[in-house]
Amino acid sequence: MILLSTLIATFGEPLRQKFGDQLLPGHHRALHAMGKCRTEESPVMIVHCPDCGSQETIPHSCGHRNCPHCQHHEGQQWLERQRGKLLPVDYFMVTFTLPYQLRQLVWQHQRIGYDLLLKLGWQTLMQFGLNDPQLKGRIGAHAVLHTHSRKLDFHPHVHFIVPAGALDSKHRLWRKKKGKFLFHHESLARVFRAKWFEAMKQEELKVSATIPNKWVVDCKHVGRGDKALTYLGKYLYRGVLQEKDILHCKNGKVTFRYTDNSGAIKTRTLPGADFLWLLLRHVLPKGFRRARDYGFLHSNCKAMIQLLQYLFQFWIRPLQKQSKKPPIPCKKCGGIMAIIATRIIPVLTVQLMTQKEPI
Repeated sequence: MILLSTLIATFGEPLRQKFGDQLLPGHHRALHAMGKCRTEESPVMIVHCPDCGSQETIPHSCGHRNCPHCQHHEGQQWLERQRGKLLPVDYFMVTFTLPYQLRQLVWQHQRIGYDLLLKLGWQTLMQFGLNDPQLKGRIGAHAVLHTHSRKLDFHPHVHFIVPAGALDSKHRLWRKKKGKFLFHHESLARVFRAKWFEAMKQEELKVSATIPNKWVVDCKHVGRGDKALTYLGKYLYRGVLQEKDILHCKNGKVTFRYTDNSGAIKTRTLPGADFLWLLLRHVLPKGFRRARDYGFLHSNCKAMIQLLQYLFQFWIRPLQKQSKKPPIPCKKCGGIMAIIATRIIPVLTVQLMTQKEPI
């Protein structure tokens, strides 16, 4: 397996030479963090086994949300929280996609563009939920922003996982959508497009390209929602490409594999600098939240969740306690290692490890 940190060390300078004028502060932070993640340059933790007395050092992860090594525990916590809110109803995945002509505009105004994708997509769904003759109430949704296509090109879009029902809190009613149909995708696209143009005027965003009249919104049935949440959680943290999918690095070029829309496994080869730039284009602005909950599934709507529990006669899953990080096993005896020091810089490690007693 080829480590991303190795590729950053090899192609980091060619990347800066070729794309230096396009690199944003967030890109530099990502390169710095992922380039040192779990390497000899990263800080280490010292762990001690109380059973056999062995002591060793473990390099720290960088903690960057785009690093393929890191944030696995955080991703699992998010998935557990969302699974705890699953209702015994059908679920739909609604995907809002911007046309190609608007991608450069979003790239130039990332924080505004990504926020509009999430906000306007939810406003469109909320409006349809209120106007739907079967629902006539407040719906809920889990939303996750994606910026990549299957080939990892820049392709901003947002997925909403929507339970097929709405809550009328005034009359304490739950209205269920019947059948395997939620909302008409073409109608969603027209409303979303109108909202986007209005938002562009308010934000004073302009584009010279001719924007098509027909936009793409996909709305499909996804069963009880668990598999769809698992799919979204896979790209919530740990970047857009796993290191196991980096196949080889030869003659200054990197080859990786991906799965296309038909399910076929394909490969793509790029110069090393272009490959790193391909990954960096999906680094979000600092502090931007990729995943959001809306409607009665928002974290501030605990009263609505309790009402749903009552309406479903407590069939809804109880919210689970967040799982803890797994313990570190001792390589010699299999016992549980105790962490006795963290964030130790490498030059001090030898001194600490030679002490007779644990710190």
